[in-house]
Amino acid sequence: MSAPTGTHRRMEGKVALVTGAARGQGRAHAVRLAQEGADVIAVDACAPIDTVDKYPLPTREDLDETVAEVERLDRRIVARVADVRSPDALAAALDEGVTQLGGLDAVVANAGIATYGAATDITEDMWRTMLDVNLTGVWHTAVAAVPHLRARGGGSMVFTSSIGGLKGIMGVAHYVSAKHGLVGLMRTMANELGGDRIRVNTVHPTNVDTHMIQNPGTWGMFAPGDPEPTQEKAMDGFRSLNAMPVPWVDPVDIANAVLFLSSDEARYVTGVALPVDAGAAVR
Repeated sequence: MSAPTGTHRRMEGKVALVTGAARGQGRAHAVRLAQEGADVIAVDACAPIDTVDKYPLPTREDLDETVAEVERLDRRIVARVADVRSPDALAAALDEGVTQLGGLDAVVANAGIATYGAATDITEDMWRTMLDVNLTGVWHTAVAAVPHLRARGGGSMVFTSSIGGLKGIMGVAHYVSAKHGLVGLMRTMANELGGDRIRVNTVHPTNVDTHMIQNPGTWGMFAPGDPEPTQEKAMDGFRSLNAMPVPWVDPVDIANAVLFLSSDEARYVTGVALPVDAGAAVR
């Protein structure tokens, strides 16, 4: 991801909040927005979650690397450890970032987890934790951000949903439910906040090349019945999800869509569920 060489940068003078910013898509969003001139408020829980056992969650060292990548672009960044399940911790981190950076113009509610199991097999704890992080955490983020966006006279919120927010996917009923819920939240808030010039949209990736898919849990979904799934064994299944002949997309592909939706180029784009999915939604 090289920085733009032109004189016009699409996020110049703007401040963006990114949750789940320590790694993967969140880091890609923070870096891409910084490349286009944004200062960044980066939030991540940086801690394990009991129900997530197929891949390691980010650490403070991961968040520090996001800070380093943004600072190498000569942009300011305020990074804080906060769990989106805690509205008080999240609001405190956001308030501190706004105080230091001068305001808030764009929100990327990206923090999320993945766990696996048939709808009849997932536990109560798995269900509740999934919705707490992937749906309620986004609502917490939006609620904390709206007063700051109103103070700026408007802005953008982008919620990271999934192709699983538009269609059913076996083995992740709780994840699909949360991601579908984000579409309803987005459409409602787009109506409620349109008069404040606050735009609200969702992005819907197919599989993205991050820790969230590169783990035995996801490989097992695409190599069903195999007791020892691997990336190689899952490759045909990954490719079958998409209309285009690719197994997954890169984080920057989603970050480019987030950048567009966050920028003034999308000043009249609101209430939109935007797939970035290699054709998975029409498959």
